[in-house]
Formats: sequence, C-alpha cells, structure tokens
Amino acid sequence: MFTINPVDLFLWTFRRNEKDVVNLYTSLSPVMQLATGGTMLNFGLWSPDHLEPISAQKNLCRVLADMAELSSDVTVVDVGSGLSAPSEFWRDLFPGIKLYDVNINFKQLIFSGHQDNIEFLNSTSTKLPFDNNSVDRVLALESAQHFKPLYDFISESKRILKPDGLLVMAVPITMGNSSFKKLGLLKFTWSSEHYSIDFLKNLILSCGFTISEEKLIGSNVYEPLANYYLENRIKLRKSILKNYSSYVEFLLFNSIQKMKKASESKVIDYVLLKCHL
Repeated sequence: MFTINPVDLFLWTFRRNEKDVVNLYTSLSPVMQLATGGTMLNFGLWSPDHLEPISAQKNLCRVLADMAELSSDVTVVDVGSGLSAPSEFWRDLFPGIKLYDVNINFKQLIFSGHQDNIEFLNSTSTKLPFDNNSVDRVLALESAQHFKPLYDFISESKRILKPDGLLVMAVPITMGNSSFKKLGLLKFTWSSEHYSIDFLKNLILSCGFTISEEKLIGSNVYEPLANYYLENRIKLRKSILKNYSSYVEFLLFNSIQKMKKASESKVIDYVLLKCHL
C-alpha cells in the first residue's frame, strides 16, 4: 500500500519545483500503471482504432514520431522520459536509432534497466549534458509543462541541436486565462505549469525557432480518456485501491470529470508542435 500524506500531495502540486515533481511522479506514476496495465505515462491519442489506454498511448508516440521525422539514422534526446516506454517503442520502430533518455527522476530512470540503443542520463531539463550542435532531435512528450524555467529548456534544445535539427513537443495547455474560476479543481490537481498556447508559441519563437507544424488534439485526448475511466471506474477503482487509499482514487475521479468538462468548454487543450531552427 502506497501511503501519501494529503498535505504533501497539496504542497507538491502547489509549489511544483523539481523536487516536488519528482516526489509527485514517484508516488503517483503507479496509479497510471494500474489504470492502463502498461508503463507509458502519457494521456494517449484516442480514436475509433485506439479505444484502449495502451493503444492510445502508442498512437500518440507514433504521431509524435511522424512529426519528428524519426528514422533509423537519427540521434534523439527524449527529455522527461518517464519510465522510458516511449523510447523503447521508438527504438523498436526504428532499430538503428540512438536514443538518450534524460530524466531528473533517478528512480524512474533505472526502471527499465539496460536497453539496447538507449542511454539513460540523470539530469535536469534546463542543463542538458550534450555538446553544441550534436543531436538531431529533441523530444518532450507530455513533459515540458514541468520544466522550470521553460525558456532554459528551449534554449538548451537550440544549443544542442544540429542546424537541421527539430524540437518536437506534446504539451497540455490552457486556452487563454487559466483562472481558478475556469479551471476549478484542476488548478490544484493539474500538477504542472498552466501554459497558454500563446505563451508557449511566443516563447519558442523568442528562442529562435520557427514553428512549422501545430496540431491541437485535446478533444481526442482528454474526453475519450475521461470516458474510458468513467465507463470502467468500478474495475479501475478496485485495482487502484489495492495500492492506494480511497481519497487518491476519489481525487483522481473528480479531476478527470473536471478535465473532461474543461476540454469540452475549450478551457484546456493539448498541442503538438514541430519546431525548426
């Protein structure tokens, strides 16, 4: 049984510094694993062909790979790599790819053990341990919303990318004002920075990138994910309660309901961005 102090949970979510994010993901990542039966931690990209969590999560990884123009001869840095399941997925699609998984959370980083063509680096996102102009791709799959300051991550990405390199991000965003009135419970349970689409794009441009492709996919992320949880709550709750107290599941349930409503009201969205130097 995982024991989480509600006060700690509130403080981690409210402060959101690097140590808090590490503590939060160390404590709550297993909830996602219990709910999906896998080790990917993203929300997934859902469609009639992808109606289960793992399938939807792999679909999001596949779409990001297409946007990033991954191929077997590129060097890729996955920043905020979670439990490294996306990198393993990309490595299996492109056997000759060279991947570097960067994660400040050492416990997550060592989860997968040794992996062919994947090197694990325990580092912050704002000081990437690579030479100038040395990599082909920098990816941030549902992680950039945690990087503080985000400007430093984007600037570091620019430094380490080759002149023809790409920065590709998948980021939960807000649409305009992210006030408590609009976000409600999500203001506290959405455990990341609440970047607006305009702020994010302007920051990328100010760092010297151009944005060549933008996809808003929130309606195929939040709402079907929420529907899946709501339709399967009895089974998922039973699984979660084997390892967590009931208040954790109750908070998750209410957050998912609010997430669905905020997406339907276009208060939140989810963007994929392809950025060139």
